[in-house]
Amino acid sequence: MSFLHQLKQQAQSLQSQQASQVQDFSAITAATEAACQRLWHYLDDLHRQLNVIEPAAPALSLDGKAHWPAMKLTGFRFDARKKMLRDQEVFDYLALGWQLLPREAGAGKGRVKVNFPPDLERVERRLRVGHVPHERLEERHPQTNGLQAIVFEHEMAARASVMVTADHDNGLLRFRLACVNGLETVHTEYRTGQIGPAVLDELAKLIVGQPSHFL
Repeated sequence: MSFLHQLKQQAQSLQSQQASQVQDFSAITAATEAACQRLWHYLDDLHRQLNVIEPAAPALSLDGKAHWPAMKLTGFRFDARKKMLRDQEVFDYLALGWQLLPREAGAGKGRVKVNFPPDLERVERRLRVGHVPHERLEERHPQTNGLQAIVFEHEMAARASVMVTADHDNGLLRFRLACVNGLETVHTEYRTGQIGPAVLDELAKLIVGQPSHFL
């Protein structure tokens, strides 16, 4: 066998491998797009129903001590964006967002005081995750002017969201849930073949505060 023939065989082997990889990517991409379509239809319908129902929000607290009044989930909005991948338009992400507001008018403002680094970091993280409008004040000793505590005066309002990013190369949907069950962020992922009515119903239950197996 000539050396040129050996090179031809090597090239043909590589071409076969590349063709197989393209087919695999195409199949995974198609499955991911199908899962995104199922999610799109579900969330598009869900946000319309929840805007009418305005479910009760979970119990909220920035420091675990001062509790917010009874809150509701309202102002649901749904959005989905696409991108180009290997010359094909595919889903980039899908997002459901909403507000957490007092159920009764006239709730006023909240006030939280912290004076230890772990508590301060926890409160600041929750303010940031919930996009809670607030002011940061310093409480100082009247004689020494030494810093005694940090005080946060905040609105009784927050924002929550479910962001779903499509991973077409690995056949995954990655979920980022912010303030869905308190002022925290949680991440999870599902394979595209798992995205069906049962899983999506569990997500809806989690959003409205019912017992759920989504996480």
